Amino acid sequence: MLLFALGFLLITLQPSSGQFPRVCANMQSLLSKECCPSWDGDGSPCGELSSRGSCQNILLSQAPLGPQFPFSGVDDREDWPSVFYNRTCRCEGNFMGFNCGECKFGFSGLNCTERQVKTRRNIFQLTASEKNKFLAYLNLAKNIPSQDYVIATGTYAQMNNGSNPMFRDINVYDLFVWMHYYASRDTLLGGSNVWRDIDFAHEAPGFLPWHRVFLLMWERQIQRITGDENFTIPYWDWRDAEDCEVCNDEYMGGRHPTNPNLLSPASIFSSWQVICTRSEEYNSQQALCSATGEGPIRRNPGNNDKSRTPRLPSSADVEFCLSLTQYESGPMDKMANYSFRNTLEGFADPQTAISNPAQSGLHNALHIYMNGSMSQVQGSANDPIFVLHHAFVDSIFERWLRRHRPMLEVYPAANAPIGHNRENYMVPFIPLYRNGEFFKPSRELGYDYEYLQEPALQSFQDFLTPFLQEARQIWAWLVGAAVFGGIVTVVLTGLVRACRKKKGGTSSEIQPLLVESEDYNNISYQSNF
Repeated sequence: MLLFALGFLLITLQPSSGQFPRVCANMQSLLSKECCPSWDGDGSPCGELSSRGSCQNILLSQAPLGPQFPFSGVDDREDWPSVFYNRTCRCEGNFMGFNCGECKFGFSGLNCTERQVKTRRNIFQLTASEKNKFLAYLNLAKNIPSQDYVIATGTYAQMNNGSNPMFRDINVYDLFVWMHYYASRDTLLGGSNVWRDIDFAHEAPGFLPWHRVFLLMWERQIQRITGDENFTIPYWDWRDAEDCEVCNDEYMGGRHPTNPNLLSPASIFSSWQVICTRSEEYNSQQALCSATGEGPIRRNPGNNDKSRTPRLPSSADVEFCLSLTQYESGPMDKMANYSFRNTLEGFADPQTAISNPAQSGLHNALHIYMNGSMSQVQGSANDPIFVLHHAFVDSIFERWLRRHRPMLEVYPAANAPIGHNRENYMVPFIPLYRNGEFFKPSRELGYDYEYLQEPALQSFQDFLTPFLQEARQIWAWLVGAAVFGGIVTVVLTGLVRACRKKKGGTSSEIQPLLVESEDYNNISYQSNF
């Protein structure tokens, strides 16, 4: 009955962000390279009549890229989304969406003027009913078609440069699996040739902002299809875990009794079909994933290659990672040393921050530990543990932002791998989001984490921290000023005493120790420093 009721809500609710807007997945839009749909509220493109936005040319970053991708004009994702569209809606104020029909993350209300901050909670702190509702929402998303978005089943060239559109419907959950695949897939170079050293969502500075947007969009999508505007993604705090604590039928599915690589039949996830897991097959056919079912979710936690991932991450690993002051460094890819991003992503040792792609730490360690669908990058979002895991990774990113308070300029503006510069648009999101727009505290984006919410004293300390940091930067000047002031004080005090002594020995007048009674009330006491 719960699923039936939730399904009924789909009729009246409009889904949120995704990939190709259905209204733009046609020959006319592709040939004109324009995706500026009308807003239902006033019938004008981008809600222009209501001052929500207008149809504008896309402004692409001209900053140079790193050397990792030595091609140009061979991949639809280059200068996203200009291969498909070069005019889209540019929304004003707090409006957002492919037609400016939504509110920016962190805002709500008819005119998107109401600020809101929602709390993501530990999955083990949810009540039984809250946990069951979360599982039901996941299953609902897997079984409801996306109303506003479709996926591409061919490249732009295979679409005959737009004159032969190749798109298909997809369910809400798989829409996000497909987007994760599309951002991380190999470049098809023709024949049987591919370029593997490319990823618009991993192995570079955009890893954390990209997944932050991904989760925000996924969260809003669930809110829309269920009508539960208070829904937030729970997280799994895996620090110091001895095994997969969520891998049971009460939560994300236990182990199959006879096949350890599959999920228990008692789990609702055992009937799910995965998509986009056969990358070598797509490469050999020079084709894109078409989102057809490719078998059940596979998971065999803990039976992974121990030489690569000997254990799950520890609290000490996380704390060391948080101590790193550089967000990015060196080549800004998986070979970066002393990089917070690369260490958290898991390509650098969580005890030294030295790059070691042969080992998997922190974020990567969880994926490898699951030993199944989640362990292959392109198809990893098939396993619903993905969202729990990445919510906690995002919370670590949030802790780093709060601790180090970086300026936007800390995020690289140039020379990062393709798609990862600060002003690059994230692949494959429409509406468009730049990497740098999400290099900010989560509360500015409308959410917080339960275990990061601080008491009043901590809030005061947060207020004081910037001033203390400024004081540290000028401490030498402050010490020097104090020493100089002390010397001046000693000299002046000596001179005053000397003068008083000299005056006391030559004058016939002696000042009274106490004032006369009639003047006592006119004296004011002050402290002078």
